[in-house]
Amino acid sequence: MSIYSIRAIYLFEMARTGRTLMQSIVAPVLSTSLYFIVFGSAIGSRMVEIDGVSYGAFIIPGLTMLSLLNQSVSNASFGIYMPKFSGTIYEILSAPISYVEILLGYVGAAATKATVLGILILITARFFVDYEIAHPFWMVGFLVLTAVTFSLFGFILGVWADGFEKLQLVPMMIITPLTFLGGSFYSIDMLPEFWQKVTLLNPVVYLISAFRWSFYGLADVSVALSAAMILGFLGACLLVVRWMFKSGYRLRA
Repeated sequence: MSIYSIRAIYLFEMARTGRTLMQSIVAPVLSTSLYFIVFGSAIGSRMVEIDGVSYGAFIIPGLTMLSLLNQSVSNASFGIYMPKFSGTIYEILSAPISYVEILLGYVGAAATKATVLGILILITARFFVDYEIAHPFWMVGFLVLTAVTFSLFGFILGVWADGFEKLQLVPMMIITPLTFLGGSFYSIDMLPEFWQKVTLLNPVVYLISAFRWSFYGLADVSVALSAAMILGFLGACLLVVRWMFKSGYRLRA
């Protein structure tokens, strides 16, 4: 495995973030801050606590996941789509590097950017809401694991997409609605029994539940089940990526 090739792709992708700082970092942090102001400070101050946690603090994990998922997918999908769009993907594929090295470079950079964004959002939340992290080690672990998993998913999306519209289709039409309906602003225990069962079909529920548990020790579903779901999705994404490179799906003309 060539460290130099991984490093070259990784640094190139990280440098692109510096050129689009407003779009990549500042805009997501500001938009999430508006949620903290409206739901955390304004509305949250008039709502009762949920399982002993103030409403403003309760929504922090969900809002962090909302930005983390969207940015992980967007960074990774755009990162691999642009070489396809410009034609430089053929230079990368013809270089003496394996698909594992290509994957580590692109996905590593996207996951790094998403993780940094998640940490910045948590720091920003301190200015609006007081909160504690009961399990900091697990919090970082779930943050990084989710960033890597959805960066892989974004990489798949970038390979699959044959137009800029498709790059925005999945984040806007699927990921964002699933995140809002996955317990970002409420506990699924607050729903009627029928809708609780329906909500469990939403994979994002397990992400938010595990992440919230790392903060307050509260979980809508088993933490072990949540971790298994994330790892299962990670494994499925790895298999799809391996197939894409082996078959050349939408990578070779």
